[in-house]
Amino acid sequence: MNITVIGCGRWGSFIAWYLDKINHKVTLYGRENSIHMNRFIVERKNEFIELTDTLQLSTKIELITKSDIIVISINSQGLQALMEEIKNLDLRDKTIVLCMKGIEISTGRRLSQIVKENLDASNSVAVWLGPGHVQEFYRGIPNCMVIDSENALVKEKLVNEFSSELIRFYYGQDLIGNEIGAAAKNVIGIAAGMLDGLKLSTLKGALMSRGTREIARLITAMGGNELSAYGLCHLGDYEATVFSEFSHNRKYGEMFVQGVKYEKLAEGYYTVKALLKLGEIYGVELPICNAVYDILYNNKNSKEVLNDLFTRSLKKEF
Repeated sequence: MNITVIGCGRWGSFIAWYLDKINHKVTLYGRENSIHMNRFIVERKNEFIELTDTLQLSTKIELITKSDIIVISINSQGLQALMEEIKNLDLRDKTIVLCMKGIEISTGRRLSQIVKENLDASNSVAVWLGPGHVQEFYRGIPNCMVIDSENALVKEKLVNEFSSELIRFYYGQDLIGNEIGAAAKNVIGIAAGMLDGLKLSTLKGALMSRGTREIARLITAMGGNELSAYGLCHLGDYEATVFSEFSHNRKYGEMFVQGVKYEKLAEGYYTVKALLKLGEIYGVELPICNAVYDILYNNKNSKEVLNDLFTRSLKKEF
């Protein structure tokens, strides 16, 4: 298939590399002023991967009009701006695949909602979610991920076309649950990093069990299936997010409580604000999210906040 990948950061460039590897016709798009894109143009590599000669590079957004599938992998809070940019291209009959995790802070919208509200109804939207790190995939270490969409035919086509021995795709059955679960696991990742930074890593078991229940309640209140929280989008992604050395969110939380600045993107920093907004809208208590928010935004003492969190009664939590 003819595919354009928008976003030349860590995940966008990997996706382009992967889809090229499994013999699709792929173009990687990045802005002219992008440091990442300019390095690819000059060296055809970054610190993680090296691109083959068959993979095309472009700084012209108009090229997506000629693609069958458009994969987007950018900062979640920039998705609306991107949609406004491409709205004038009058895209029709395209499949938009979101390989990104987050919730819009200002509105609480899921990312698939943002795309649907900005493009013609003839376009289909899907999400590509689940565990895995670029560093491991590039070394040939396999993992399982999820593709979900309200369009069953699109979902089936993507699973069939994108699956390989490296990435084994599951069929998602709950778009709401998968999107919320995937976004929320980044907040749990930050909390896990905070525990690491405070030498309290033994509490990760409690964090994981309580975090899954917390997000399951929110998913249910929003009309999704609570079991999605126990799938690859959330609980199944904990290994990669809560424990891995490659997890940006875990590392961000660890360095934050140690008073060290972390320069790389940690989506959970933004997502926690959006989750609390959704918690208010749907009347769901989110104690872990509240704790992370208090530490990040209200400058509360991390050790005291986390101690209070883990001394809550079982009755309050479950």
